[in-house]
Amino acid sequence: MSWRHWKLITKNNDCLSKIINIADACINLGHWPKYFKISTIVVIPKPNKPSYNNLKAFRPIILLNTLGKLVEKVIAKRLQFIVASNDFIHPSQLGGLKFKSTSDAGVALTHIVRSGWTKGRTTSTLAFNISQFFPSLNHQLLVLILEKIGLDSKVTNFFANYLIQRSTKYQWNDLSSPPFEVNVGVGQGSVLSPILSTLYLSPLLYIIEKRFKNLNIPISILSFVDNGLFIVQNKSITISNSHLFCSYNILSKLLDSFGLIIEHSKTEIFHFSRS
Repeated sequence: MSWRHWKLITKNNDCLSKIINIADACINLGHWPKYFKISTIVVIPKPNKPSYNNLKAFRPIILLNTLGKLVEKVIAKRLQFIVASNDFIHPSQLGGLKFKSTSDAGVALTHIVRSGWTKGRTTSTLAFNISQFFPSLNHQLLVLILEKIGLDSKVTNFFANYLIQRSTKYQWNDLSSPPFEVNVGVGQGSVLSPILSTLYLSPLLYIIEKRFKNLNIPISILSFVDNGLFIVQNKSITISNSHLFCSYNILSKLLDSFGLIIEHSKTEIFHFSRS
């Protein structure tokens, strides 16, 4: 059933309450139905690529059961509310959350740059990207993080079941692969993925912030889902580069312990000089 049909159905209050009841039952029972765990990955070409001989010229799109996505949306909104009201996430995280956007990240960076100029300092940033972020999240570690932040046991039990025994298949035009089990990651097509991925990264940001403080490295962080920015201010760009190089090495090792890696080809350094 398409989203167009579900939008018409949910305009009826009785139907909407039934969908909310399904979400309640899933949480209370700690169970996610098997037919919601089945997905299809459709491979489509990225537009305007000079060549399609490389795998990176294609994008995998995950198709999920539409009713399952609707129930996930109910659960995601509740989880977002709990996370926001209890300050479960690192304050530098500006992605995967309600009422935070790329505009907020831009405003924050602009403020930092201009405040540095008033002190005669150049702001230097190192932008990094986590490779294959959503498909790489470790399920056991994610559940441990949910337990650690103090979510109700019913909620953690639900996600422990939600993440396991998932299966998918690849589809290319009329060709289809046999279904196979997916033991890691969260689906990019799921509305729960942004908030789950944000919670996954939050302890890493707290750890790296503490290490910078212990090593007396004057780096601050901005995080937006799978993208991050290290920020340092100094009158000497050479000193700033040294701090950024050190922080990048620390990040690489720490990400490895979380089962994640940096996509080095997308790493860039920018210097915001008033001159």
